[in-house]
Amino acid sequence: MARIDLDLAHAYGPNPRSDEDYALLPLRFTFDDGGAYALLGPSGCGKTTLLNCISGLLRPSQGTVSFDGRDVTGDSPQARNIAQVFQFPVIYDTMTVGQNLAFPLRNRGVPAAQVRERVGQVAEMLDLSAVLDRQASGLSADAKQKISLGRGLVRHDVAAILFDEPLTVIDPHLKWQLRRKLKQIHREFHLTLIYVTHDQTEALTFADQVVVMSRGKAVQVGTADALFERPAHTFVGHFIGSPGMNFLPARWRDGWIELAGRRYAPPADEAIAQRLQAAGAFKIGVRPEYLRLARPDDEQAVPAVIERAQDIGTYWIAAARLQDHAGGAGVEGTDGIVGANGIVGADGSPLLRARLGDEAAALRPGETAWFSVFHRHTCYYVDEELVR
Repeated sequence: MARIDLDLAHAYGPNPRSDEDYALLPLRFTFDDGGAYALLGPSGCGKTTLLNCISGLLRPSQGTVSFDGRDVTGDSPQARNIAQVFQFPVIYDTMTVGQNLAFPLRNRGVPAAQVRERVGQVAEMLDLSAVLDRQASGLSADAKQKISLGRGLVRHDVAAILFDEPLTVIDPHLKWQLRRKLKQIHREFHLTLIYVTHDQTEALTFADQVVVMSRGKAVQVGTADALFERPAHTFVGHFIGSPGMNFLPARWRDGWIELAGRRYAPPADEAIAQRLQAAGAFKIGVRPEYLRLARPDDEQAVPAVIERAQDIGTYWIAAARLQDHAGGAGVEGTDGIVGANGIVGADGSPLLRARLGDEAAALRPGETAWFSVFHRHTCYYVDEELVR
């Protein structure tokens, strides 16, 4: 395994002049030896470009890639000793499952006894032992991708194993099993694993550290807990969670926080309060999981008009519209309207989404409910970035 140091940027066209010309904006990052990482973000954010720069399939237009302190920027994937698993299965249909798994080892002259032992280990990990003698061409797409995963895992001497959305063609139930297997394999063999996905569940359950990307930039790097509890940017708050974080427009006025036409006490942290005072206008971020129904006389609660309450099975999602707002135009979205201040209702008012228990069954559209917004989980954002 290897420690991987990146100090690079990449543009596919010549002479980039603005951020929009870059597929990857300037990035400095280190993947520690033996770590499990995920590159998470929407399509087109630069995840695969970054992965290909690491593997050697793509040479960055600027900067360097180093393995264990050695500059490998000009080296091929073979010279870097990288194993890469792609979105769709890459196997030899004319070979058996066992021959496919053994091929990377035989190609490197590994003794036959070691090949058999290692193939047996990997086949058992991926539940392929029963089909080792089967022709690969007759297997399902799920099974073929498991072979592809096995070909990446069979070599224990690689510098790193890179996964480019490898579970796309996998049945949902099998996805859960394979994620668990990959975690188990990582714990047992301490491999350096880098996993590209747009699925937050895959990223947060697989990786020890998640790199959240947007528009060619690494917006935040952290554990699943850090990304959920303290998103460093409003994009991370929107992207992580289902539903994503609520962002409510607020102002500092005469020593108080003004939200939805009402006044609330400032945060106890003096440094945060000073930053909000200096900014004047800011956003309050609160997860739907941390919103609770409250009494009208609760000084930390905000009134909102219920638009709908949906029973999801194990919980309810309530959507409510804040009152006394300064509305604004937006663009139609799947959960209201996506405006400058986040999710808003059809009239431009901020839309609050709460993840509640059975108490939400009593909520009726058009009635006013009170939600607790200010507590230890509340975050504050100025210019889209978390105030720390």
